[in-house]
Amino acid sequence: MSIDELLELEHKGWQSLCSSSGADFYGQLMTENGVMILSHGFVLTREQVIESLNEAPPWSKYEITEERLVSLDESSAVLVYKGTAWRDEAAPGFRALMSSVYVRRQNGWRLASYQQTPIPE
Repeated sequence: MSIDELLELEHKGWQSLCSSSGADFYGQLMTENGVMILSHGFVLTREQVIESLNEAPPWSKYEITEERLVSLDESSAVLVYKGTAWRDEAAPGFRALMSSVYVRRQNGWRLASYQQTPIPE
C-alpha cells in the first residue's frame, strides 16, 4: 500500500463532490456499514451519505495538504490530511482536519469511515 493509492481515491472523491457525482462515487467506495462523521455533528450511514449527496450543492474547488498515512496492517490504513474546500470564490473556504479509514477488499480499497474536525479561524 502506498499513500499515493489512497490519495488518488481522496482526490477522486473530492472531484466527484465538485461535479455533483458524489452520491454515485461514495455509494460505490464506502463499505456497506461505512459511516461519515461530519463537522456539523452528524454521523451518516452509507445510505444517508448517498441521499445527502444527491441534494448537496457542488464544491467549486478543494485542496488537500499535510497528508499522512497511518498503516494499520496490509489491508487497512488511515489517510489523514488538512482539507480546504470552496463553494464560492468570494466566500471563506471550509477548513478541516480529515481522516479516511480504508480497508482492502477483493475489489480494491473501500472507505469504512471518514471524519471531519473543523479548524477554528
